[in-house]
Amino acid sequence: MAATQDHSPQSSLRHVLTMVILCASGGSIYNVVYIFEVYYIPTQLAMELSKSQMGMLLGVFGAVSLLSYGPGGWLADRFSSRKLITIAMIVTGGTGFYYATFPSYPVALALHAFWGVSIALIFWNAMIRATRNWAPSSMQGRAFGFLEAGRGLAGIIPSTILLGVFSWLGSTRMALATVISSWSVIIVLWGVAAWFVLEDDVPSMAVESEGRKPKAGWKEVIQVLKMPAVWLIAIVISAANGGFWATYYFTPYATEVFLLSFAAAGLLSVGRIWLNPIAPFIAGFIADRFGIAKSVTVFLIFVMISFALLTLLPATASLLPFVVFLGALSALCIYALRGIYFALLDEQGVPTAMTGTAAGVVSVIGFTPDIYMPVLSGAILDSYPGLPGYRMLFAGASVLAALGVASAWMLLRNKSRLS
Repeated sequence: MAATQDHSPQSSLRHVLTMVILCASGGSIYNVVYIFEVYYIPTQLAMELSKSQMGMLLGVFGAVSLLSYGPGGWLADRFSSRKLITIAMIVTGGTGFYYATFPSYPVALALHAFWGVSIALIFWNAMIRATRNWAPSSMQGRAFGFLEAGRGLAGIIPSTILLGVFSWLGSTRMALATVISSWSVIIVLWGVAAWFVLEDDVPSMAVESEGRKPKAGWKEVIQVLKMPAVWLIAIVISAANGGFWATYYFTPYATEVFLLSFAAAGLLSVGRIWLNPIAPFIAGFIADRFGIAKSVTVFLIFVMISFALLTLLPATASLLPFVVFLGALSALCIYALRGIYFALLDEQGVPTAMTGTAAGVVSVIGFTPDIYMPVLSGAILDSYPGLPGYRMLFAGASVLAALGVASAWMLLRNKSRLS
């Protein structure tokens, strides 16, 4: 479905509201799953879990999500984005109410597996397709830029308000249940709004009208796998996402090592999240000015150095401002990387006709930290409590960033040969 050419006030308003819904749904649907990001220790205490078990919850979600992205694309090509987004939001938010009762560990594992299906299989590709349909080809970059920035804001604003509510209620178990239930309400309400605002699009109709049939694409997949640049880009993405997962542990790090209150540590986490919509916007201009591979290399160097310094710093109260600075710097660079690393496909000469296949391949490889990072991090922090565990975690993130730097440098050399 192409973007509408009707410029009436009603259609223009609906056009704007469509993007609002896509941003709001994409920015809110993950917040029950990733409640640990702001409330790690409170969630651990409320559910009486070890850090290994906490990591396993996110590991199960990541594993099911990776298995669901491919079939989710097939689903999005055959059913209306309006229906898929509405269903995903309502079932995800609805099960969030049960999660707010702090069920047993096996039930929590089942819920995270279910959310991997509801989000990655039903929601994600429908959101991507609806965003593509929102704008003509000449405005695709702008459309996805709006989506990324809007998703960030849609997650940040409620997170900031709910952190205040959590603190006001005394940072108790009931306060956390209130936060989770509030997010569930928000997700369900945006799902209902999606039903009334989004238009029914049947993507397969466009294929049929052009006389084309979907292809299995195995030849294209094999061709993409033979491209060295694709593997290097996948390593870059994996390094950035490994660092992204390490930033999730800044909150418990501040709580357990620097003895900050739950609310104060949560405020640091929300402050980090506020960098999300800002960094990709700035990174786009930097990358256009100096080159994608060069910008990626520099950002990864900053990430590598930041985590290396966090590994070496002692747990001295006077160093807390510097620790906060390093955390903010690494998060800023990682968010910047997440905004531009897919642009490497074009810079490295991957054929336009294979963009989707190449993006799928690098995503499966690049997002594997979604599986092993939370599980490994939880195991490390349980086996080496306190500062030693966090040092090992940040050291691992620094090593991953170093591998990313090496890969980005090779991509930079390859770009020079292509020029």
